[in-house]
Parts: sequence; structure tokens; C-alpha cells
Amino acid sequence: MSAAAKKLPDNPATLEDLLAIPEAERHHEIIDGELVEKGAATGEHGGTQADLVGTLRNRFSRRPGGRWPGGWWFVTEVEIVFARGQIFRPDVSGWRRERAPQRPTGTPITLLPDWICEILSTNRSNDLVKKKRVYHQCKIPHYWIIDPVEQTLSVHRWGPDGYIEVLAAQRDEVVRAEPFDAVELSVGVLFGDDEPDE
Repeated sequence: MSAAAKKLPDNPATLEDLLAIPEAERHHEIIDGELVEKGAATGEHGGTQADLVGTLRNRFSRRPGGRWPGGWWFVTEVEIVFARGQIFRPDVSGWRRERAPQRPTGTPITLLPDWICEILSTNRSNDLVKKKRVYHQCKIPHYWIIDPVEQTLSVHRWGPDGYIEVLAAQRDEVVRAEPFDAVELSVGVLFGDDEPDE
């Protein structure tokens, strides 16, 4: 067994186990066969998530054409089915409208996203190792990791041997971060800075 392989529990958690938790209390994921409660977001995490969604929604959550590029659907904290019964609640997920003409719906969503962003908080090792590994196995094309404590953005592109970091940026930088590189992004906006004047 390789170092990355892990034996699943004798009785791995299932979708039915997850859905048995009352919806108001269900902030869980199935990671490597275990039902894991996702930690409550810190103020930094929640603020970064809101700022990211607002920034992307303004430019990309629309049909293509017009002043902004458009072409995407975005959701936050929804249950999505990944490989081998893994069910995660990524902080923010996005689908290209050319592949998903309607916004993905249902519980859980079964259409894999084109982009995922995890915002580091209490579940750091899951985001940086376990979930990243599954996202790669599922060939999610783009994976962002935002660290609200260090105030950094890491942008990863899928490659056959693993994710390739194509951008690492700090709060004071302005970048073009794929797959949203049609528009410049002021990284500080993700951490509470005002949008620069246009």
C-alpha cells in the first residue's frame, strides 16, 4: 500500500448516514469513509468567503457577453459527491455555464465543479492534503487555496501527476488568476480591502 493510500474504515459512512443528520445540523463531510464535522468558520474565513464570492459574482456569475466575461455558476458550502463515496462541502465551487447550462442543484450535487476554492481554517490538513488529493483524482481543473491568516492566494491547475501551483500571491498584489484571468484581481479584496477604483 502506497504512503498516500489509506484503508477505509470497516463500515465506511454513506450518503444515507450523512442525510440522516437533520439539515439544520448537517455541516459534515465524508472523508476517507469517515463522517467528519466541518469546523465552524472563523470571522476571517467567513469574511474572505463572502468577499471572494462577491468579487467573482460581479464579474463572472452571468451569461457571457457585456462588460464582464461571465460564464459561471457559483455556490458555497453545498454537498458535492466526489470519487469513491467522498462527499465534501467545498467553501466555494464554480461550474462553467457551457458545461452546466442550468445552475447545479440538489442534495448532494453530482456534477463535478470546474473550479473549487478552499479557505483554510480549522480543517487545514483536509484542505491541503486529503481533499486536494480527491479533487486531483476527480480531475477538477482548478483549485484555489486561500489562507486568511497569512493573507495569501495559491492557484493550482490540474496536471496528470498532481496539481501545479501556477500562482502564489500576497495581499498587496494584483494578479490574473486562472480560470478567472480575463480580469485583474486585487488580492487584498479577499481580505477586506476596497475594490480599486476603475
